[in-house]
Amino acid sequence: MSKEQTRFVYVTYIRSTSEKVFEAIMKPEVTRRYWGHENVSDWKPGSTWEHVRANQERTVDLVGKVVEVSPPTRLVFTWTSPSQAADPDSYTRVSFEVVPYEDMVRLTVTHDELEAGSEMDKGIQHGWPMVLSSLKSLLETGQGLDVFAKPKAA
Repeated sequence: MSKEQTRFVYVTYIRSTSEKVFEAIMKPEVTRRYWGHENVSDWKPGSTWEHVRANQERTVDLVGKVVEVSPPTRLVFTWTSPSQAADPDSYTRVSFEVVPYEDMVRLTVTHDELEAGSEMDKGIQHGWPMVLSSLKSLLETGQGLDVFAKPKAA
């Protein structure tokens, strides 16, 4: 019996260009400024992708394969924990759609093929809004958010 699947969709509008948003997702030197990680790949379909902590340890937290690259409008890759990389059923899929909208862009991130209620499902529901808010902040103000900040006590 197959497990129930779900997806997470997040849409934001960013005062930037499609090219700058696309570059911010793909270039390690930019992703580290808003995500605390680097997205490392040659970005060719079928190539590996690694999500590497931007610190001295350089821990690889996520891995996957590049599925589709259509600069500056669409990027798709698979996503799993390195400890589960040998299990084809563990992979989820992330799609970035970047569409010009007046003097800004609409960025839609869809994370699908998720097992409903799984730790991955729960984690991305918190993670994507923080990361994408930080991306928006970086591109609009020049400064990303501290995505690893702990909530302050009231």
